[in-house]
Amino acid sequence: MPYVRSGFQFMARTTITNGVGSRVLLPETIRGLGGKRAFLVTDPGLVRAGLLDKILELFDLVPTPVTIAGVFDRVEQDAKAHIINEAARAYRECAADSLIALGGGSVLDTVKGIKWMVSRGLTDIRPSLIGNVLEMWPDAQPIFIPHVALPTTAGTGAEASPIAVVFHDDLGVKVNLINPFINADIAILDPELTVGLPPSITAFTGFDALTHAIEGFFSPQANPFTDAYAIQSARMIFENLPKAVANGQDLTARANMLMASTMAIISFSLALNAIPVHNMAHAFGAKFGIPHGLANAVLLPNVMAAMPAFYRPRVREFMAAVGFDAPADPDAALEALIQRIRDLREQVGLPATFADYQLDKRQLGKMVDLVHADPSGVVYRLPDAIIQRVTREVAS
Repeated sequence: MPYVRSGFQFMARTTITNGVGSRVLLPETIRGLGGKRAFLVTDPGLVRAGLLDKILELFDLVPTPVTIAGVFDRVEQDAKAHIINEAARAYRECAADSLIALGGGSVLDTVKGIKWMVSRGLTDIRPSLIGNVLEMWPDAQPIFIPHVALPTTAGTGAEASPIAVVFHDDLGVKVNLINPFINADIAILDPELTVGLPPSITAFTGFDALTHAIEGFFSPQANPFTDAYAIQSARMIFENLPKAVANGQDLTARANMLMASTMAIISFSLALNAIPVHNMAHAFGAKFGIPHGLANAVLLPNVMAAMPAFYRPRVREFMAAVGFDAPADPDAALEALIQRIRDLREQVGLPATFADYQLDKRQLGKMVDLVHADPSGVVYRLPDAIIQRVTREVAS
């Protein structure tokens, strides 16, 4: 189809190293980027699961000039600003010169925050994140801190996105830090690092990736490049997510989900504009502590159903490209796509509502204000009636 937007930039900067066992290339990858004293960031769950030890032993197996100068393993759910501050301080104290991110989206975004802080000589990231931070080339310039990411979930794609979503502790909102040079120089996609992921987390992180693909494709800023990434990632997610959930040892499905996750975030971040699902997911996550992928999984079909005019123009194109039969009538096609999404959600065992969280009804009454306060809604302001409708549907 012809695109109204003919002027755009597409910059997929992160190099992808993909394959079973590819983590063994990590020490040489750091060395090749110029690093000698690497600072590794992860979370307590991955320490308990033994993944940290699997990475540390790589630096002992083969003689290398690269050493691990320090490990920070206190990352919590969401990339919290005060923890980014602590990690940046630890990075400086151990005289590190390079960064390794081992984990899911919270860890990957925390490392982006560290990198951004160190490059600017900041000791506290919070004053700089009062709202969205948008730094674009050529004003934004390369950050010469070697940076390698090893994702342990297939969902956020944060290893390759130029966006860090940071939870601002003081403001109680998630803020977007956007800079084309904060993402990893090299992302190592090793499916063996994801085999221990529980089925439920596999499912909702996979739905995070699907939401990225859909919001990238339906964005007003979409272009042929972002479409290509969105379509291929959506195809792979519909085919491989049920397999990865049913059998966590299925390395082919795990590998395909990692690749799909990376492609989806590239589409999403480089077509970033109207993201109504993420807008609501950020608000629910910040207020009620709902994991981001789960929030997207619950909200995605409801938001699409509540906003037919937004999705209708391109829904048949999307369905055909992904390989689904599309009814001739756009409204019927949208209903069919939404049902496909609901069926997939049920197949992988995810809930249709937030009922398990027993949300405070008084706080739910504030969702309109919370959604409008989320920086993700700055470009595209969701109508109050849609926020209220979706909130009623997902809160029961």
